[in-house]
Amino acid sequence: MPYERIRAVIDLDALIYNIQSMKQNLRPGTQVMAVVKADGYGHGAVPVAEAAEPYVDGFGTATAEEALQLRRQGIRKPVLVLGPVFESAWEAMLKEQIRFTLFEEDQAAALSAMARKLGTEALVHLAVDTGMNRIGMACTEAAADMAARISRMPGIRTEGLFTHLARADETDKEPTRRQLEAYRRFASWLEQRGVAVSVRHVSNSAGIIDQEGTGWDMVRAGISLYGLYPSHEVQRNRIPLRPVMELKSHISYVKEIPAGAQVSYGGTFTADHPMTVATIPVGYGDGYPRYLSGKGWVLIGGKKAPILGRVCMDQMMADVSSVPQACRGEEVTLLGRDGDACIGAEELAGAGGGFHYELLCGISKRVPRVYVKDGKTVTISDISGC
Repeated sequence: MPYERIRAVIDLDALIYNIQSMKQNLRPGTQVMAVVKADGYGHGAVPVAEAAEPYVDGFGTATAEEALQLRRQGIRKPVLVLGPVFESAWEAMLKEQIRFTLFEEDQAAALSAMARKLGTEALVHLAVDTGMNRIGMACTEAAADMAARISRMPGIRTEGLFTHLARADETDKEPTRRQLEAYRRFASWLEQRGVAVSVRHVSNSAGIIDQEGTGWDMVRAGISLYGLYPSHEVQRNRIPLRPVMELKSHISYVKEIPAGAQVSYGGTFTADHPMTVATIPVGYGDGYPRYLSGKGWVLIGGKKAPILGRVCMDQMMADVSSVPQACRGEEVTLLGRDGDACIGAEELAGAGGGFHYELLCGISKRVPRVYVKDGKTVTISDISGC
């Protein structure tokens, strides 16, 4: 099946390149966690993890279900769930040796009891809040006392200590340095209390790129794994990255419209001159954002074709008046490169006031993922099961 309607092409060589590029910016021996939450930022968690596993030291997910999916598909390296998990998932996680994030004493006590009941131990990473104010124990000596009590609980093995940087993707590094100092202080308090932590990690993608917090045992690569930069403010010249995903489609219909004709729902676009309009069989049901209505564009024959009117659930229209080769079946680039022209996720999402992380994560399950390595298709993920 050629997937003419829409396909996401996932370049596994670019994925590996990005990992190796980041490693060159780290001190030798620094471990790399590949963050594959949200189905690998829309790229497909399992194929991404399978390709990355030889090059990384473990994986991060947001949910127990994501972590268990990796295990059930044969991923054996350490997996950490980077947030709190409801008790209903604990037993399955314990059986699969999936790492827990802990920062509350009552939760730790309950997990300790379950681990002892199952005759196993829970591998945990303590989360400390140094300024994000999302999750984590307070950066106080009282919290360090609590962390020490958690670490002494039977059935609990404290493997890691981490925090999350809230503003590492900004030019002003002072807020990040305050967080790093708070983390150092808390880590020192744990050492004073005899708590041995073997994996300390702070840096996210922005930290890796700008070398903020990379001096600990491990870093967590998220958006950078997929070839995108966290923001325009990070120092991009330090680490070259290659986008991993392209989105391709084909024109399904071409028609001429006169001046005064309206296009799509609500008549938000009215032609002020005769135009050639192409229908593209892609819409917000595929994850192409509706916020790009009248603001986004596609590439056809290496030329820019602006979107006209509202993006529909399954289709959208583009102005191809200046694209003479536009015809039914002509390839359309929604994201990626066409000849010398390119549409980047940051640029496209920004045109509609969106966010490039969101754009990638929103690509829906009905879009086939075609995985390519060495220029050849190695696997396909398709809801049809074909």
